[in-house]
Amino acid sequence: MHILEFEKPIAELEGKIEELRHLTDAGDVNIADEVGRLQVKVDKLLRSTYAKLTPWQKTQVARHPDRPHALDTIKALIEDFTPLAGDRCFGEDQAIIGGLGRFRGQSVMVLGHEKGHDTESRLRHNFGMAKPEGYRKAKRLMEMADHFQVPVLTLVDTAGAYPGIDAEARGQAEAIARSIETCLDIRVPFVSVVIGEGGSGGAIALAAANSVLMLEHAIYSVISPEGCASILWRSGENAKDAAEALRLTAQDLHKLGVCDGVIPEPLGGAHRNPDLAMQNLGTAIDTAFADMAGIDGGVLRAKRRDKFLEMGRAGLA
Repeated sequence: MHILEFEKPIAELEGKIEELRHLTDAGDVNIADEVGRLQVKVDKLLRSTYAKLTPWQKTQVARHPDRPHALDTIKALIEDFTPLAGDRCFGEDQAIIGGLGRFRGQSVMVLGHEKGHDTESRLRHNFGMAKPEGYRKAKRLMEMADHFQVPVLTLVDTAGAYPGIDAEARGQAEAIARSIETCLDIRVPFVSVVIGEGGSGGAIALAAANSVLMLEHAIYSVISPEGCASILWRSGENAKDAAEALRLTAQDLHKLGVCDGVIPEPLGGAHRNPDLAMQNLGTAIDTAFADMAGIDGGVLRAKRRDKFLEMGRAGLA
């Protein structure tokens, strides 16, 4: 497992536990008591470390390469998932995965940014950074869900929209704007979860939902800390300062009313216990959809629009 800088003391203890367990497995000596003592120490250190993570450390956790991504979440929570491809204008974009499936017996349209786990899959999915065809596909599938009265679930995990010349030439900004417009226009229950990194317009293009949830160690901001630092301080070395200033943690955004709920992660982050993370995520999604059951489509649409119009008004009053 990839070890983050602030996790090194924890990793050292876990390494000692593995060494002792190897000795026990070899039958050389019974040291179960020592292993148990060290495990208690690891749990205590994990708890204390993750209870006081800085915004920059949370950014690192949100980007952890072993963290469950959209396809992992779909595999864990969605039955009979059928991928739907293409924007019917240019082509397919694998940075955004979309399709129909069943969530706890209910038909849903699922859309999510996919970053990939290894070099091959990261290149195939363009590190989760979608081009215009990705957002146009999202628009098409959300409109399909609206037509057939199927709830929409989106899984946000991207550093931002792809900034390449080819994407700009095909209308990146317009595609993002149309996707956001569609998010605000559909008349079906709409839940969005920031499962990792929610960056800029590339994230909100899938996240203008009735219920916006965030995993405990996810982040969501208008720009990455590195991008912010390069603009304000002319140096990426101030990324830690930018992370503090951006108020990008789930806890800060819940207080500000940008997200509607924070989903607890297993001790040490979702990458340490993906099964428990998926269980918590599934429960939160189920609750969010249940809260919208029976509400008229026009009311859902109006509430969604009002929710985003209200953001920031309290500070202007």
